[in-house]
Amino acid sequence: MQLTLKDRELLALLGENARTPVAALAKKLSLSRTTVQARLERLEREGVITGYGVRLSAEYSSSLINAHILITIAPKALSEVVASLGRVQGVTTLHSVSGSFDLIAIIVAPTITELDHLIDEIGAMNGVERTLSSIILSTRISR
Repeated sequence: MQLTLKDRELLALLGENARTPVAALAKKLSLSRTTVQARLERLEREGVITGYGVRLSAEYSSSLINAHILITIAPKALSEVVASLGRVQGVTTLHSVSGSFDLIAIIVAPTITELDHLIDEIGAMNGVERTLSSIILSTRISR
């Protein structure tokens, strides 16, 4: 889909605060409220906007322990492993990657003990042959 400059500006404003009232969005975009509402409906209908979520505070997020789990899977086990990982609450993101590993799971937990349990749970899944874990100590750049 082709997005206009105003569409991209609208998406950026929603990225900052998805709860911004339509009237406030319209004012910031120098558009009418009706026009902004129509754009939102079109972006939703065309699948550009698929939902609205919660953005956690930096204070809360920094209290969580994040890790990257590199995963090697058995041949033909991809769909089973992906489904199993999808049921794990602590898995926030799952990437298919090239190289010596097949997947990278980004996991988050409130304590080291819970992180350890998550890593063990992933390693014990049917179809998982090997894992390599890296705990994130700090984030230097986040955009």
